[in-house]
Amino acid sequence: MSGSAEGKVAAEELLKQLKVSDLLLGTLASLVQLAYAKLAEGESDQARLAIEALRALLPVLEGAVPEEATRDFQQVLSNMQLAYASAVGEGGE
Repeated sequence: MSGSAEGKVAAEELLKQLKVSDLLLGTLASLVQLAYAKLAEGESDQARLAIEALRALLPVLEGAVPEEATRDFQQVLSNMQLAYASAVGEGGE
């Protein structure tokens, strides 16, 4: 088997093991990091987009991941919404 064929088989095996819920949790974590970075850069429109994506995805995960995970992300979302409101208020948007 060639190196690229072995890599393809390994990638397929990895995809078989990956849960959609795990991917979504990773996506939420990335959105949180990105939203805070965008707020720090003054890009409130991009931060708002990340916040709205979090709000949309969180209910989808209920019952699919441990309750503490959704609770933690809900708390982060609340904190992020407050930070967004503060940033928009300071920026006069």
